[in-house]
Amino acid sequence: MAEFLVKMADERGHVLQQVENGISEQEIRDRFAQQGFLVYSVKSRRGLLPGVGLRKKGLKSDQFVIFNQQFLTLIKAGLPILKSLNILSKRQKNPYFKSMLDNIQERVKSGELLSEAFEAQGSVSKIYTTTLLAGERSGNLEEVLGRYIAFQRISVSFRKKLISSLWYPALLVGALTVMLTFLMTYVVPQFADLYNSLNARLPTITVFMLGIGRGIQHYYYIILLVLIGLVLSVTIWARSGQGGKTLDAARYRLPIFGQIWMKYQIAMFCRTLSTLLTGGLPLVPSLETASHSISSFKISSNVEYASRRVREGRALSYSLEETKFFPDLAIEMIEVGESTGALPAMLNSVAEFYEEDVQNSLATAMQLIEPVILIFMGITVAFVLLSLYLPIFSLGAQAQH
Repeated sequence: MAEFLVKMADERGHVLQQVENGISEQEIRDRFAQQGFLVYSVKSRRGLLPGVGLRKKGLKSDQFVIFNQQFLTLIKAGLPILKSLNILSKRQKNPYFKSMLDNIQERVKSGELLSEAFEAQGSVSKIYTTTLLAGERSGNLEEVLGRYIAFQRISVSFRKKLISSLWYPALLVGALTVMLTFLMTYVVPQFADLYNSLNARLPTITVFMLGIGRGIQHYYYIILLVLIGLVLSVTIWARSGQGGKTLDAARYRLPIFGQIWMKYQIAMFCRTLSTLLTGGLPLVPSLETASHSISSFKISSNVEYASRRVREGRALSYSLEETKFFPDLAIEMIEVGESTGALPAMLNSVAEFYEEDVQNSLATAMQLIEPVILIFMGITVAFVLLSLYLPIFSLGAQAQH
């Protein structure tokens, strides 16, 4: 989903400025207008280069989980919220996070809810602020925070497992890149000088390889500038609304990995929705919050459609089935959860099933991809070396005759 900087005023006249995820500027305006805010402006933050201009200062997931664990411990010990925030702020080594906690303290002192104070920071997920709001409304903040911490731990652990499984293929690709760069920028030009001094007749494949080597050696700065420009252009396009949607749709069409990506997103959606429902939030607001917390445009739009159908009185399983996106197994399990009154528990089961499926599928895919990369590396290096040494073999044969 795209990021927008929203400037608005609440019913008390307090001017707020925060970052929100949404489908479009109009959707953001309508959402906050329905909540009673006076929206001054909504500006897209897409298209800006990383580190330039406005940038969302995200917190590390591990750091935020530790903070919440400490916060929950202090609240359980009987300390007031303000005192707990003050203690954690003083111990915080991250300057940005410390200033954020100081600002939250000031807002809570002025009468804002804790959930509102966190939401105003613009760097905290929607699911967290909504979870806090549900805890504040139900008067059971401790239990709600405990569930959120458990949810975050599972999500972080799952994400780390996925990333760790991609390290080896990434190292192989990096090694191949370094090897080819060395061959084309150093080895090939050396052979070019050798053959020029011998004034030998060269095979077509060798001439082709030497031409590439000379081109890279003489115009490396132009090639480097073109590559940097291409990367920046793709980055800017990917961060735009249309580019993000196009890339998101392309992910689902990838062979093997498209299905893995879909299952991963469904697992995250089910885990998020289960956490919100268990925290006491009604189904429709939980669906709306979950849709805004999902990074995938495709699944977010489908969940938003399902939330509108549920608002009209349809069952969640039927609404999700109408989207033609969610797998039959997930829909059937959700339908069982609705009929038995155990929807949050069943959503957790769906999430666990697909998380395990994603890990197994990714492990299998990596087992297939790693040999393919190694074979490609071998063929590429063999092709380069053969093209370079072929004239030497020819010259040796001529010398014998």
